[in-house]
Amino acid sequence: QVQLVESGGGLVQAGGSLRLSCAASGRTFSSYVMGWFRQAPGKAREFVATINWSGGNTYYGDSVKGRFTISVDNAKNTVYLQMNSLKPEDTAVYYCAADLGLVGVLSPNPTHVGQGTQVTVSS
Repeated sequence: QVQLVESGGGLVQAGGSLRLSCAASGRTFSSYVMGWFRQAPGKAREFVATINWSGGNTYYGDSVKGRFTISVDNAKNTVYLQMNSLKPEDTAVYYCAADLGLVGVLSPNPTHVGQGTQVTVSS
């Protein structure tokens, strides 16, 4: 079983930055691809980014490319999402996910999902 715990969400003004963290624990989590997706009220789930545990392979959704950076710290078993140049449309609950497969768009139902952290960007 893999456990994922997100942190780092909050309220920020447009143009600001936040860094989300996802602490992973459990057996064989290193075999998973790690990623983030988000969901705003009344909207469909949106893919954000994925990464492998070596950190050598990343993939981003079009709406965040160039503004967000996903990274891993193997020593801390933690995945990060650095979010810069935030926009009001980035407001959503952000979920960390662990999924089987290759780095790319997360599957519709990732194997493991955290509890989510709220990000609110004010205009």
